[in-house]
Amino acid sequence: MNRRVVITGMGIWSCLGTTLDEVRDALYQGKSGVIFSQERKDAGFRSALCTDVKKPDLKPFIKRNQRQFMPEEAQYAYMATRQALENAKMDQDFLDKNVVGIIYGNDSVAEATMEGLDKFREYKDTAACGSGAIFQSMNSTITMNLATIFKLRGINLTASAACASSSQAIGLGALLISQGLQDYVIAGGAEENNMYGIASFDGIQAFSTRESDPTKASRPFDRDRDGLVPGGGAATVILEDYEHAVKRGAPILAEVISWGFSGNGDHISTPNVDGPAASLEMCLRNGNVDPRQIGYVNAHATSTHAGDGREALAIARVFGDYRVPVTSTKSQTGHEMWMAGASECIYSMLMMKNGFIAGNINFENPDDETAQINVIPETIEQHFDMFLSNSFGFGGTNSTLIIKNL
Repeated sequence: MNRRVVITGMGIWSCLGTTLDEVRDALYQGKSGVIFSQERKDAGFRSALCTDVKKPDLKPFIKRNQRQFMPEEAQYAYMATRQALENAKMDQDFLDKNVVGIIYGNDSVAEATMEGLDKFREYKDTAACGSGAIFQSMNSTITMNLATIFKLRGINLTASAACASSSQAIGLGALLISQGLQDYVIAGGAEENNMYGIASFDGIQAFSTRESDPTKASRPFDRDRDGLVPGGGAATVILEDYEHAVKRGAPILAEVISWGFSGNGDHISTPNVDGPAASLEMCLRNGNVDPRQIGYVNAHATSTHAGDGREALAIARVFGDYRVPVTSTKSQTGHEMWMAGASECIYSMLMMKNGFIAGNINFENPDDETAQINVIPETIEQHFDMFLSNSFGFGGTNSTLIIKNL
């Protein structure tokens, strides 16, 4: 079987906003969600830059006995998924009557794990961890929580693939639907936005130290980039078999044309060119897509020297003399880690649906590598019907999606 897979709903909880309209406007306006955190500086961070993500209030929606199982990122994921289901016109009655799966990207639950173990060590009693600690501290906390809250009976899987996690979740969900193993899959990713999940990143000097001007710190592809800015939140898309979506009168937003993936087979943190290029090539080949059909590339580019440069070379290799428009929305959002693949899919869809490409803010001067691609520095009005989105992660894990407008 090779059924068509469409996206019928989207939901977002981001530093750019907590509704699709807010995020669309922020993208268009070139708004940055990056701030300086005095709390992080006081705690001993080399870089106190991060993003400002609103804390959700789940009390109107979820009972206290369920909320105790949900760490920060599961709360973000609930709000994003609630939005996406409403967007797709799937109410609880629909979820009860149909087999709906969930695949969600997540690769850390640092704060919840730390808090539970700190209580154990302080009181020398495992009971002090609390009854919710086990469910909060597992990497699968998001899928286990959302599956029970929404009473889902399909695939229940967490994709842990570093910063490719939620792109892989969407790819896996689309693959299951295309093969007839599922009709509906909730797919996405979330990232805790606290200081504890990324302290070790700061320890290896991965972050920008441009603290005097936070909104200028995240500068993918720019010659003077000096590291990434950590972000967080959650993003969810609803994937469906096309025929089922048509039959139920669902709002069909776009089609997942192809998924490509690869491994670098190289250094654990330093990327190469061949691995990312292989992911792009596989995605184009699997979707039978000519590079010139791609109207926009949402790059993984996190604002690091090695990563941005090698991705630029991979894009240049694959697209040749076709100067496809390229931006990294991380210039506005920082690096949303495990959430990034799903959120950047949504950011790109919002651009595609509204006829613009959000500028790669802070891109002032290319270097020798990034000059080889067509980076768009400011928002432009541009129609496109197909985009490619890259997500790459530690361990050399690469994922690429191609999405088409419908």
